[in-house]
Amino acid sequence: MPSTLPEGEPVPADGSLPVPAGARPLGWYVHVPYCASRCGYCDFNTYAIGPGATAPGGMGAATAVGAAPETSGAGSPVGWAAGAVAEVALAGRVLGPDAPPARTVFFGGGTPTLMPTADLARVLGAIRETFGFADDVEITTEANPESVTQESLVQLRAAGFNRLSLGVQSATPHVLATLDRHHTPGRAADVVGWARAAGFDQLSLDLIYGTPGETLSDWETTLRVAGSLHPDHLSAYALIVEPGTRLAAKIARGELPAPDDDDLADKYLLADEAFVTHGLTWYEVSNWAVSPAARCRHNLGYWHGDDWWGVGPGAHSHVDGVRWWNVKHPAQWASRLAEGRSPGAGREVLDPEQRRVEDVLLRVRLAEGLSADRLLPSGRRGAETAVSDGLIDPDRWSDGRVVLTQQGRLLADAVVRGLLPD
Repeated sequence: MPSTLPEGEPVPADGSLPVPAGARPLGWYVHVPYCASRCGYCDFNTYAIGPGATAPGGMGAATAVGAAPETSGAGSPVGWAAGAVAEVALAGRVLGPDAPPARTVFFGGGTPTLMPTADLARVLGAIRETFGFADDVEITTEANPESVTQESLVQLRAAGFNRLSLGVQSATPHVLATLDRHHTPGRAADVVGWARAAGFDQLSLDLIYGTPGETLSDWETTLRVAGSLHPDHLSAYALIVEPGTRLAAKIARGELPAPDDDDLADKYLLADEAFVTHGLTWYEVSNWAVSPAARCRHNLGYWHGDDWWGVGPGAHSHVDGVRWWNVKHPAQWASRLAEGRSPGAGREVLDPEQRRVEDVLLRVRLAEGLSADRLLPSGRRGAETAVSDGLIDPDRWSDGRVVLTQQGRLLADAVVRGLLPD
């Protein structure tokens, strides 16, 4: 069951905002909601399509399977690019001529690289033509190892993509099978070599730990293989069992064990140690990079509370304290845009206290930490307790910043609860 949208006030038909678009950094998220099949742990707004989609870089019209959108017309995979270009044009009208150039662009999903490369390039070109690119623009696409070829990576690089985020997840076949992933462990190594040869400036690998049945030895194998590929960036996420997913149903029926907190902690510590050995340093609780230049600037924009426009079905946007989200289904999203209307399903305007709370929630996860000035007196008392418990670095606290220790990273949610007491 895909995730639901929050409630909110209506979005005007023309998409107009109650605040002007200022000079704050502007990022772009482009949502491609299609996958060849739906992974059992996933609750994203994605739609499984049939076998016709499995050819890397060009799925065309596919046979629908499961809860899929229509397979032709504006709300179909073949009509996705036209809808995305229309939403970029809408953004141009809403943000106006003084909007800053795109600092980052991130194509996520779903599986963006199931789409024809020409479609991705078309949408990227619309952003460039409407808003321009910053001189050092970061342009990322997510990909699965089986969704790209040597040729398609060359085409993506020629289209302007300079960063690849590869969903490796695991290097152990039985773990990949539990996650409903279809690539073989060796495929990731091939893709990394092709991406380097194609000239991608930055290469990131995404890993998942805590899958039912994954042993410490399995995870060590994944870490060893990932390190041997010499990525610029690594993300390691604990598996979350989302309600309504196939994985949650299997665990509820007793077919698979639930993730264990102690096991997750052990695997996080193994990852941190392995990544440091391979020359990567943590900069966010779940992310490591070989240098500051290799950090994902798009995601840093989220954590810093910058502005971004989310293009696509169910995508979320934020401009100077105004947050809105699009309708989820591709057909409804495309229909609204074809009529010249905003696809926004709802929005909220954050007050100063809500923005402060979000600042604490997000920035405390970063290695740069949070300024103690953002804490209320009760939060400062919570921070003092966390310092005593070894969860916040005492030296950085003395300098006026909240920075998690390694143990604090393991208990980041608990630290935040102390910083934001009821």
